[in-house]
Amino acid sequence: MLEEIQYKILRRMASDAPGYCNGTAYKGKSKLALLLGQSFIQTVRGKTVIDFGCGEGIEAVELAKNGASRVFGVDIRASMLETAKRNAAAAGVQHICHFDFSAEALADIIISIDSFEHYSDPVGVLSTMSSLLKPSGQVIISFGPPWYHPFGGHLFSVFPWAHLIFSEKALIRWRSHFKTDGAKRFSEVAGGLNQMTIRRFKNVVATSPFEIKQVELVPIRKLNVFHNQLTREFTTALVRCRLVKCSQSRKVNYTDHAQPMASVVRVHTEDA
Repeated sequence: MLEEIQYKILRRMASDAPGYCNGTAYKGKSKLALLLGQSFIQTVRGKTVIDFGCGEGIEAVELAKNGASRVFGVDIRASMLETAKRNAAAAGVQHICHFDFSAEALADIIISIDSFEHYSDPVGVLSTMSSLLKPSGQVIISFGPPWYHPFGGHLFSVFPWAHLIFSEKALIRWRSHFKTDGAKRFSEVAGGLNQMTIRRFKNVVATSPFEIKQVELVPIRKLNVFHNQLTREFTTALVRCRLVKCSQSRKVNYTDHAQPMASVVRVHTEDA
């Protein structure tokens, strides 16, 4: 009964798919520069880089054009890999960029941008990253919005925190009117949603072969005044961190308000 009521409310409020998270936020912009900083791009010169969740290869191509010696783009979607190959060829960097379901070489740097909240097995992903990273290498992860963000449900965020108010069944049923892939769970939609919170991310890393050297929780600009340790699950727009392989002691430098990391100089906050 409750699910039926929720479904009818959703149909009345939004008969079509919402435009949030439709990929237009970075149109005509460098996602690498916005999320990781221009100085990070400069650090890849002469390095081997792996882009986990490379999508259409836009960032991989940018890394190649900025001097990376080799770039491996990894994705689980064959259609994305084919598009990435075409984009690399169009940019004239097909001899530098390689796209496949896995990577063969050891990397100096591994990046994961806007992907960690989509991995069905984030623990397994970090394990794979560890096997592909040189001992002195680093992993740069940037993802958001996290699950408790007002629009953490991505397509399911009909209005702020709708994905927390309505049941998964009601939201999936509502989605079935404009998406016909047969998904029954958040994790089954295109790209997947693993409901990644800040706390869960920290726990996932804690059980991995990595340690967090620095993490930044970038607040939603309009909620910046309310952003603190108690509210950060709900007011964080972006999680950005640097991982290295574990040492004997794990030391974590947590920053609730975005400050430049060693290789990240531009602070980027996002509107909800």
